[in-house]
Amino acid sequence: MSTQFPGAATRALHSASLSGQPLEPHSILAPIHQTATFVQTRPNDPAVPHTYSRCSNPTVSALEARLESAFEARHALAFKTGLAAISTLFFTALRSGDHVVCGAVVYGGTVRLLRELLGDFGVQVSFVDATDAQAVQAAVRPNSRLLFVETPANPTLAIADLGELERIARTHELLFAVDNTFLTGHLQPVLGTEAGAPYAGERQAEDVQPSGPGTARGASDAVLLRGADVEVLSTTKYVEGHNSTTGGALLTQDSELAERLFRRRATLGNIQAPFDAWLTLRGLGTLPIRLERHSASALFLAEQLTGLPGVRSVHHPFHGARASLATRQQRAGGGVLAFELEPERVATFLGATKLCTLAENLGAAETLLTHPATMTHGQIPEDERAALGIGPGLVRLSVGLEEPSDLLADLRSALEHAEATVRVQREAASGSLESSTPLDRTPSESDLAEAEPRVTRARLESQNKAGGAL
Repeated sequence: MSTQFPGAATRALHSASLSGQPLEPHSILAPIHQTATFVQTRPNDPAVPHTYSRCSNPTVSALEARLESAFEARHALAFKTGLAAISTLFFTALRSGDHVVCGAVVYGGTVRLLRELLGDFGVQVSFVDATDAQAVQAAVRPNSRLLFVETPANPTLAIADLGELERIARTHELLFAVDNTFLTGHLQPVLGTEAGAPYAGERQAEDVQPSGPGTARGASDAVLLRGADVEVLSTTKYVEGHNSTTGGALLTQDSELAERLFRRRATLGNIQAPFDAWLTLRGLGTLPIRLERHSASALFLAEQLTGLPGVRSVHHPFHGARASLATRQQRAGGGVLAFELEPERVATFLGATKLCTLAENLGAAETLLTHPATMTHGQIPEDERAALGIGPGLVRLSVGLEEPSDLLADLRSALEHAEATVRVQREAASGSLESSTPLDRTPSESDLAEAEPRVTRARLESQNKAGGAL
């Protein structure tokens, strides 16, 4: 009689033993098979599971088995980067003349891939507001083959209704792919499983009825939601979680599609390296508990930053008009938020933090700040960025594992510093200061003396408020 252990934290740590695959003798961790090729006793020996590390490798396979277990997927493939995973998906699913419907707010690398590379090969793309099901429906063409979305969106945290989008994909027989990097399947299940319907399992697929002008079938006909065809992950982010390496993954329940993806990966040669896979494997084991901490701290900071002087608005999945949707299809808010500052304050603010580091990544143990308009999405034309809500004042915050009260104190201190700097610059520009004062100077100690008591009070208040946050 076998015993089942369905817990997410258990599955993230024990994929090999749960699936019946033997562990390496006397080793509790999967070893690193740092080899290019493997010994065969005869040509095309079926008893040899691996022949060449461009195609497969035991360490990479161990990671893939753990990903399958952690996210309840039949198949997982590991790649060198998240963009390598997305590229493989596109090169597998698309041909010259095909059309892609893609969410307008996605990772900048996805935009560049579709426009600059696949466009040269004759692939067409329409970028559309994925939060507007009618707009998505209107973008579908007779030659559409793929619907690709990211929710929460990077970097605005916009929330798309995955059930509505899948219904459109099923109606028009499109491959439906979801970039789930911000949450992973632990917080937002997007693959249907035998245990239940997708999208957090809080709605039964049979109970979801089509509605609105985007529905091609009658209102009485239910479209069975079976989940996304492909889940995309940049494992560089939360899965590895320690800023140690890069990686990506594609997960699916479709065996035929998985075989096509495997062959395309071998052709492109973008499989993850053994040591990188081993590092990712180490991070995956603690993913569930880290995500809980990331999510609790991010929600706390979103609440505390709202209304602070200098903060125009805060973006978080559980804040705003679509918060009810987010709470339905997500198990938690995730560890990323964004907020708007006056553009003239941004540079000073980003340079004044002590704990929060300016860097292009997210999902790591350390808290990271990013300025999307000049970093991750800097190659998108300014007018397009503005239309998407990625303005010069937007700051993305990936909340790490530090004490949330310390993070809040750091952010408030930097906001105070930015406010004092802008005040000095404005006074200098208006002639309130001596004409010899440079307009771009940062405030002196005396300039900031007035702000220091408020910073100290902020630290004490944030420590008290954070006491029960986690």
